[in-house]
Amino acid sequence: MPAGKKGGGLKMTKKHLPKFKSNQEEARFWDSHDMTDYFDRNKKVVLDFSGAKKKKESILTVRLQPEIKMRLGAVAEEMGIQTSTLARMWLVEKLRG
Repeated sequence: MPAGKKGGGLKMTKKHLPKFKSNQEEARFWDSHDMTDYFDRNKKVVLDFSGAKKKKESILTVRLQPEIKMRLGAVAEEMGIQTSTLARMWLVEKLRG
């Protein structure tokens, strides 16, 4: 019987998930880690996305210099999101901050 094997199966302990300071920090973490090291695949998980898509009440048009728009677009692309989504996120962060 191989080392570590007891009673027909390996008992694996899952790693503890660290606390993240931001969504970006968590995204970078998952880019270099495997979820199966942290979550039990046999455990049932219930997800609730009912509040995920909040209706946007109004539209705001903002004029930017072309170089600012290009920089904003480059950062958004790095993050894998739309330019308008990044601009909205930054506005909300600034107003809450």
